Amino acid sequence: MKFQVGASLLEACVLAALSKEDLYGYLLTQEIQKVVDISESTLYPVLRRLKKQGFLETYDRSYQGRNRRYYKITKAGEDMLCAYREEWCDYVKRIDTLLGGEQDEC
Repeated sequence: MKFQVGASLLEACVLAALSKEDLYGYLLTQEIQKVVDISESTLYPVLRRLKKQGFLETYDRSYQGRNRRYYKITKAGEDMLCAYREEWCDYVKRIDTLLGGEQDEC
């Protein structure tokens, strides 16, 4: 069974990955795909939205004659990530209660 990943959870995953290090689009996609089944075409609109909201900044760096666009989390993005983490902890507790609660049972 696969669970659907909503926009907020995907945004939280992107911010969490970028809180560790700046990444260019393809590498960021690879990092996110380690935990969530998404395509690059799904990720780029999320990146544009996060940038428009001021949670990300971009910069270009040359690599083998081509530019790579790197994404960097902003202070506002770090604050948003903190809020997402708090919401996630509350959400997990509520779902665990509903599903039977004990992680050791899985």
